[in-house]
Amino acid sequence: MRLPFVRGIRGRLCLAVLLAVAAALAVLTAAFNLVIGGTLERHADDLLRGRADAQLAVLKPIGDRLTLGEAPDEAAVDTPVWVFSHGRTLEAPARATPSLDAAALSLAAGGPRFRTLPATDTRLYAVPVVAHGRRLGSVVVALSVAPYEQTKRTALIGSIVFAALLLLTVALAARWLLASALQPVARMTAEAAAWSERDLDRRFALGEPHDELTSLAATLDELLDRLAASLRREQRFSAELSHELRTPLAKIVAEAELALRRERKPPEYRAALELILRNAQQLTRTVEALVAAAQHESGAPRGTADAYAVAAETIEGCAGLAAERAVAVTAKQPAGTLRVGVERDLAERILQPIVENACRYARGRVDIVVAREAGRVVYVVTDDGPGVADDERAAIFEPGVRGSAGRANGARSGAGLGLALARRLARSASGDVEAAANGGGARFVVTLPAG
Repeated sequence: MRLPFVRGIRGRLCLAVLLAVAAALAVLTAAFNLVIGGTLERHADDLLRGRADAQLAVLKPIGDRLTLGEAPDEAAVDTPVWVFSHGRTLEAPARATPSLDAAALSLAAGGPRFRTLPATDTRLYAVPVVAHGRRLGSVVVALSVAPYEQTKRTALIGSIVFAALLLLTVALAARWLLASALQPVARMTAEAAAWSERDLDRRFALGEPHDELTSLAATLDELLDRLAASLRREQRFSAELSHELRTPLAKIVAEAELALRRERKPPEYRAALELILRNAQQLTRTVEALVAAAQHESGAPRGTADAYAVAAETIEGCAGLAAERAVAVTAKQPAGTLRVGVERDLAERILQPIVENACRYARGRVDIVVAREAGRVVYVVTDDGPGVADDERAAIFEPGVRGSAGRANGARSGAGLGLALARRLARSASGDVEAAANGGGARFVVTLPAG
C-alpha cells in the first residue's frame, strides 16, 4: 500500500533523499564507533603492556628463581599484578577475586596473550619472564575496562543522537528546498485546473527560461499558443461550415415547401427536384469530405489509385459546371503509370474543389498536369482567369475567405469553403494544396504522396 505522503513527486523525492542520507549516516555511525572501539582497545592493550614491562623491570632473577625488587613508582604498586614462578605465586593483588586469580593462573602457563573477563569488566595480559634463555615464570597484569566501555557507550549514544538530529535537519531542509523548487509546478497545476476552453489567451508566463521548470513552462506556453491557434481555426471552420450546410438545407426545405403548397405541372416538379438534388449533393460532398479528413487524421489505413484516372474522374465530375461556363478542361497524361498513395475517392475530393474553382473563374480553358516530383505526385491546375493576387495566396485557404476575384464575382461564389476543405483533406493525407505564382490566370499545386 502506497503511503499518502509519498504519492506526490515532492514526497517521493524527499523520501529518496532521507533514505540516502539515513543509509550514509548509518554507515558513518557504524564506522565511527568501530574506529572508537578499536582505538580504545589498542590504548588499553598498550597500557597493559607498559605496566607489564614496568613489573618485569623490578624482577631480579637469581639462578633459576625470581625475586621481587622495589616498585619503580607509586602507581605500579596499585596495579593488579600476579607474579608466578615454577608454579608458585610470588605476588598477587590483595583484593583480587577467586575467579580473577584463577584466570590469571590459567594465563601464566602460555605465551604473551590477552583475555577479557566480561563478568568483571577486566582485561588481563600475560607475559613470560625469561632470563638467560630459560623461562623463570610469568607476569600477569590486569586493567579495568569499565571506563573504556563507558566511553564506547557514550560515543555510540552521542553518534546516534547526532545522526538523528542531522537526519531531521536534512529532512526539514530537503522539504523546504523541494517545496521552493516545485512551487512553480504547483502554481502551474492550480492555474491549469482553473482554466477552461474559453481561456485561450491565458499562459503560465514564468519569464525567460533559466532552469528546467521555467523551460518546461515556456515549452507549455508555446504548445498552448499552437493549440489556441488550432482551436480558433477549428471554431471558425465549424462556424463557416454550419453556414455552408445551413444554406443548402434551407434551399431544400424551401423548395420542398414551395412544391407542396399546390399542385404543379410535371416540369415544375422536375425543376424543384433537380434543385433539391443539387443541394443534397452539395451537402453530401461536404459531409463526406469531413468524414474522410477525420478518418485520415485518425490514422486509418490508406490505399492507392491511378493518378491520371483521378484527374479524369474529376474532370467528368466538373463537366456540368464546365459546360455551363463554356470552359474546356483537359488533363495531360503522364509518361507511364503513376499511382497516388491515397484512395481514389479521397484524391478526387481533394482535386475537385480546385478544378471547380478554376472552372468558375476561367475565361475558356483549364489545364491539369499530372507529374511525379521527389517521390510525390503533383497535380498542377492552371486557368486563364483573373488569377490570385500575391497577398491573397495564403488567405484564400482560410475558411470563409474569398479572394478579390471571388468578391467581384459573388453571384457565382460559395461561402469560401471549397479550397479550405481541399487543403484540410490533402494535409490529412500527408499532402498539401498551394496557390503558386503565375504570369496570367491562377495556378494551384496539389501535392500527394506517391503510391
